[in-house]
Order: sequence, then structure tokens, then C-alpha cells
Amino acid sequence: MTSLRTAIITGGVSGLGKATAIRLEADGVKVITLDVADGADLVVDVTDADAVQAAATDVGPVDILINSAGIVGPTSPLWETPHDGWRRTFEVNVHGTFHTCRAFVPGMRERGWGRIVNIASMAGKDGNPNMAPYSASKAAVIALTKSLGKELATSGVLANAITPAVIETPMNADTGPEALAHITSLIPMRRVGRPDEVAELIAWLTSDKVSFSTGAVYDISGGRATY
Repeated sequence: MTSLRTAIITGGVSGLGKATAIRLEADGVKVITLDVADGADLVVDVTDADAVQAAATDVGPVDILINSAGIVGPTSPLWETPHDGWRRTFEVNVHGTFHTCRAFVPGMRERGWGRIVNIASMAGKDGNPNMAPYSASKAAVIALTKSLGKELATSGVLANAITPAVIETPMNADTGPEALAHITSLIPMRRVGRPDEVAELIAWLTSDKVSFSTGAVYDISGGRATY
């Protein structure tokens, strides 16, 4: 990968986003973090479509987009899930991904090269109990990526999703202990994943080494994935 390439990483201040930023910088990629947290290169809320579009205009050409910003949302039975918690989970996980793709994809198409990695979750395939908002939102990210990959298939821009099992990140500190114990128990390797392990997969998916895969879903689950 050339040093001329630029990556935008949402949620890039912590967790998978931070690990990916470190990994891509090691490949000579210029990384711009976009996050609501202090310390981001761009302090932007991905749920704000206008702010995301303005950021895209200000930044200029971007070759790589990694959508890592996300929240777990409420961890309770569906019938006890508050309406605002459901909506907020979709606003960040789904609408945020839509907003960034909509803002940055046109420039990639114009230049004829781009890599998009949307971070979904095994929850989007399996449906974790007491995590309906998160599971449903990540299923939506998977479907969005499949559609986008097909739309961009002849453009030189590749869009793929990854579906990690539970990873040791600050985001999971907000997951209820029972829910966390359940999803960890599903991993045959009997451990949670590390952010650097996920970052390695993302680095590959954003490189020239990937050329015949788009609209695909890559599991990184310690053996949990069964399809």
C-alpha cells in the first residue's frame, strides 16, 4: 500500500477503530480519525448527516473508509427495550454507516479506487438474546454492505463487512455481565478476541491484495461462526 492513501476511521479514538488506526499507520496510510470523543482528528457525530458531509468536503480525497463507530444499546428483553434506546442504536450503527458511505463513496468512484470496511457483528447473523437492537442494527449493516458492494462492483471500489465475535474493547464494558458471559461462551476458542487481531483483517481488506471480493462478510469469531 502506498503512503499516499488516506483512511477515515469512524470511532477511531478507541477500541477496534484505534487498533485499526495503529495498524494502517504501520502500512504508511495517512489515518484521519472521526469520533465524538476528544482526541479525534475530526470531532463529528456520525448520526448528523450534514456534519458528516461537511467533514467529507473539508477532508478532500479519501481512499479508505472504515466504519467502526457503534454502540451496544440496551441489553434487555425486546419487550422491555425502551423506544429511545432502540432508535439511538440504529441512529449510530446503521444511519451513521449510511451517512459516511453516502459522503465518501462518490469521491472513491470518481478516482476509480477505494476500500470500505463496515464493522458489523456475529450478533447480526445469530441474534444475541437481550440484545435485539444491537443484533438487528448489525444485520442491517451486513445487508447495506452487500447492496453497496454490488452497486460498486465495476467501479474499483470494494465494500466488505466483518463480523467479529465479542472483542476486548471499551464498548463491551457497557454490555451486561449476563449477556457478555453468554456471547463469550459461544466462542469455541474459549476467549474473547483482541482488537489487534481484528485490525489485521481490516488491514488486508483495505489493501491492494484484495481485488475479487466485494459485498462479502468476513467472520472473525474464534470459531463461533457456523455459516
